Amino acid sequence: MQVTVSRRHTEVSDSLRVMTEEKIGRLARFVDGLDHAEVHFSEHKNPRIADKEVCEVTIEGHGHHVRCKVQAPDGFAAVDKAYDKLEHQLHKLKTKLRQRYQGAPKAKKGADSLGAVVTLEEAPVDVDLTDDDVEVEGPKIVKSKRFAMFPMSAEEAAQRMDLIGHGFFFFTNAETSRAAVVYRRDDGQVGLIDEAD
Repeated sequence: MQVTVSRRHTEVSDSLRVMTEEKIGRLARFVDGLDHAEVHFSEHKNPRIADKEVCEVTIEGHGHHVRCKVQAPDGFAAVDKAYDKLEHQLHKLKTKLRQRYQGAPKAKKGADSLGAVVTLEEAPVDVDLTDDDVEVEGPKIVKSKRFAMFPMSAEEAAQRMDLIGHGFFFFTNAETSRAAVVYRRDDGQVGLIDEAD
């Protein structure tokens, strides 16, 4: 698995980079087809936050997309926490894939039955609020993402949402061919928002 390490507002030593590439690279053994991982380090500047080092890891390949974000006092501890969290998520994914395909009929040739989420573009938007002439009127968009959507069932979308650790998942509903969203409800269940006719 190819591991890319990047940073923002923090330093990444050579020893941390090598350890990150080796440790995150070992996660490829859990699920076949995982071919790329992006590891991004950043740092909280607030001195009141003890766990100031932030490590975000996104692993992609063969239609799978697994993500985690952790905080720790230093980069080495953050990588260890991310590894443990991703190992747990990949075990869950492997179990679900095994249950899905045991005794199941073969999928159509060329189709990935889980669908795929491929990030095409992710661009952080820097907002400079230090200028006295700038008036802030409500929330600002600080990050935008574009991705390709593939048809899947609401159940598959809920599984994807669980794997990437988000509170919602935007997808194309295979039954209606329309845009839809699954989301985590306050009671722990999953809700579905589907576009009306």
